[in-house]
Amino acid sequence: MFGFISRRIAMALVVMFVVALISFLLFRFVGDPVNQMVGIETTPEQREALRQSLGLNDPVLVQFFRYVMGAIQFDFGNSYQFKQPVADLIGRRLPATLELSFASAVFALALGIPMGVYTGLNRDSWLSKMFLSVSLVGISLPTFFIGILFIFLFSVTLQWLPSFGRGEVTQLGSFWDTGFLTISGIKAIILPAITLGLYQMTLIMRLIRAEMLEVLRTDHIKFARARGLPNRSVYYIHALKNTMVPVITITGLQLGSIIAFAIITETVFQWPGMGILFLQAVQNVDIPIMAAYLLLTAFIFVVINLIVDILYVVIDPRLRTERGRA
Repeated sequence: MFGFISRRIAMALVVMFVVALISFLLFRFVGDPVNQMVGIETTPEQREALRQSLGLNDPVLVQFFRYVMGAIQFDFGNSYQFKQPVADLIGRRLPATLELSFASAVFALALGIPMGVYTGLNRDSWLSKMFLSVSLVGISLPTFFIGILFIFLFSVTLQWLPSFGRGEVTQLGSFWDTGFLTISGIKAIILPAITLGLYQMTLIMRLIRAEMLEVLRTDHIKFARARGLPNRSVYYIHALKNTMVPVITITGLQLGSIIAFAIITETVFQWPGMGILFLQAVQNVDIPIMAAYLLLTAFIFVVINLIVDILYVVIDPRLRTERGRA
């Protein structure tokens, strides 16, 4: 197991190195940082002095090494637009995005797994057909349209939930604020979390249903029935466990995509997370924020894929046997 984890970590470091190179090229060759930081009245001498102070006249390898060392220390320089350190801007927005992603993931898993198991075991019932119809709606409709419908129904018409913002937040320490400890914060996160997690929920449900239908036809399930095991043990111990490997793969990637692509949901609900910050950076060609967002997104995907690879070996004993023989 130690060797397996070491190889996966080495591969993750290679991926992060490539992403850092792409991010550096974006930082280095897309636009001129000096032009973004000064006005038209700045003299050429002042521009050259600023370029020298920023280290833009150094060799490219030196700049790349300095950029990587800064990224390791979570130092991405200053934002062109806000004139503040990028790390501080992301640090203030990161709790909102992570809480929204966490709530969306809990919603998707808490509903997707039992609905998938139920539709796989009772595929001809009316409730299963209703679940499948709802899943088609969740997959077919775009996220922004679902969010607008939720706002119109629950915020404008029924006036049950707020349509924008994060609500009242509570400060935990010096780096984290949460809305889970206030009533208004919990109400504010419900609609964005359901909007963001609906597609993932339907995908997980349909995947588990398909895997359950396939596993229930295998020989070891027939042998378990022949042994006289109760249906609960057959379904939830033997069958469900064998569906987890592909489910973990898709779920891990989807959890990463929730964090990386929450931009649309944050825009619709004006959620003060990293998605809106990234959109503002794109509109104003704020390269440091764009590069930092790219690196952070890649890091999240790499960590999730590493966890998924480890869970493969923990859940599937066949992989442990094959690695032991190797």
